Amino acid sequence: MSPAEERVIAGEACVAEGAEYLAARDAGMARALEVTGPLPLRLKPDGFAELLSAIVSQQVSVASANAIWARLEAAGLTDDAAIRAASEEQLRSVGLSRQKARYAKALAEARIDYDALRTLPSGEVIARLVEVKGIGIWTAEIYAKFSLGRADVFAAGDLALQEAARLLYGLDARPRETALREMAENWRPWRAVAARILWAYYHVEKSREGIR
Repeated sequence: MSPAEERVIAGEACVAEGAEYLAARDAGMARALEVTGPLPLRLKPDGFAELLSAIVSQQVSVASANAIWARLEAAGLTDDAAIRAASEEQLRSVGLSRQKARYAKALAEARIDYDALRTLPSGEVIARLVEVKGIGIWTAEIYAKFSLGRADVFAAGDLALQEAARLLYGLDARPRETALREMAENWRPWRAVAARILWAYYHVEKSREGIR
């Protein structure tokens, strides 16, 4: 499918359209929407800084990631040219682990044409991003979904989505990535909206359990 044939989420009306489509075809999605209310848009900027931020956020708390990002910003280390020019020691001095410093350098050295990504099919976007050391399939799918607004991308490896699917559909166990990806086939061409519904449902259910 070419980019011109893919639906791009540009605003809240697109999310609402996708939600209506899913609710009409899937009883579970309809049930979820009854308790979640309107869904968040969740669109983000695209470009180097967004992927660098994703690397910073890997396997650390939100508070820690925010603190490291603030130090990167203060040091002027949030664009690819600055990261290429920085030494590993400089990157580690603002809070990056040795591994993440190397991932940041790899991303900068990849010299991705971010403007060109906007014109590529989602599958090609994801394939291009995962070529970079430190960028996995989950990060690539999240980028395509929220930074490029692709309406039919689904991050099946996300643990919250897996748990939400278990709760919503009364499954005995949390579906693994392959199983959830198969379930998500039923939610085409609005899988990114299905993900928004599941995330919102997850937060509702966990709030009821007193978990934040």
